[in-house]
Amino acid sequence: MSKWTIVKTMAVATAAVSLAGAASAQTRGVTASEVTFGMHTDLSGVAATYGVSSSNGVKMRFDEINDAGGINGRKLKVIIEDQGYQVPKAVQACNKLINRDKVFAFVAPLGTPMNNACFKDQFAVGVPNLFPLSAARSMYEPYERLKFYGAASYVDQVRSGIDYFVKTKGKKAVCVMYQDTDFGKEVLEGAELQTKKLGIKIAETTAHKPTDQDFTAPITKLRSAGCDLIVMGTIVRDSIVPYTTARKAGWTDVDFLGSAAVYDLVVGAAQGMEGFYGMGLTEMPYVDSNVASVKKFVEDYKKKFNVDPNIGAVYGYVAADLAVQGVKNAGKDLTLDSFIKGMEAIKNYKDIFNGPQVSFGPNIRQGANSSFLAEVKNGKWTRVTEPLGF
Repeated sequence: MSKWTIVKTMAVATAAVSLAGAASAQTRGVTASEVTFGMHTDLSGVAATYGVSSSNGVKMRFDEINDAGGINGRKLKVIIEDQGYQVPKAVQACNKLINRDKVFAFVAPLGTPMNNACFKDQFAVGVPNLFPLSAARSMYEPYERLKFYGAASYVDQVRSGIDYFVKTKGKKAVCVMYQDTDFGKEVLEGAELQTKKLGIKIAETTAHKPTDQDFTAPITKLRSAGCDLIVMGTIVRDSIVPYTTARKAGWTDVDFLGSAAVYDLVVGAAQGMEGFYGMGLTEMPYVDSNVASVKKFVEDYKKKFNVDPNIGAVYGYVAADLAVQGVKNAGKDLTLDSFIKGMEAIKNYKDIFNGPQVSFGPNIRQGANSSFLAEVKNGKWTRVTEPLGF
């Protein structure tokens, strides 16, 4: 081999290495040693109990991966921004994460309107939205290759619950009490779809503002309509007050059913909530859980953060773990395209909390659509059924 041939060969090899390095450098949020995720959430507002715990869950899972050496030599980093559960602040937080921090993807961002407000800008620059803490259908519809959502929507949950109560418990007069918000209207739509499918009509509806304090009038209206099942498009306080109001008034021949938005430690532990129903996605993180993996998670979380986890911590941990699966599946050459393919390769994923099996594919962005029925018994949520469909 001539000297010129050797020099030429070395030059080609050097150029190839340079091109590979340049290609790697073009993937935002990815270096040879690190992958940077972003998370906009509520650390100071009305949903801070979810925002703080879910961000802890994300950090906990990423720390476990990093302590074990990372993925293909890369450690996982998350930059968390407080949006106070306010759309304007969420837009500011997203702009920082996108333009200044140049994150690879968002993981477990909180809130329906906050996610919706950020989609346009983040998708324009290729930032995936991974497993938001919102069960609105807009988290996976319309189809967008950068959207991934892992569980049943509010509509799915409500449809499963109504189907169970009508077919199993013989309920005939289904009513709906809902927040006059996008969230509440999704629950209403789920009830409308399922009652129509079952050939029955919704007997009555009432709407309220999230800030309303007195529910005597709507409870009286629903009772007068003869409701035997009230589907709740509510969250925490506006679930507790109407339910206890009805029971104190002696209205006991009616069941109340909420979406996963009511499946919360605070709701379960509140005085007077015995017999209240909600749709669950995973086991509740109780310290005395009979599920060994859940019990260990609770112990590890409390040791790490010096506080008990709530359901938000579970959702954050699962979101981070699903993101981890995508990074692993992408291989050493982590790019946006390889990551999308890595996410689409997730099949029959099971979390440590007895959640539903999650699978994605080239055109599948909702990983599961089943949920189970849970009931408050002795101040705790107790699972009543296996995962339900509709």
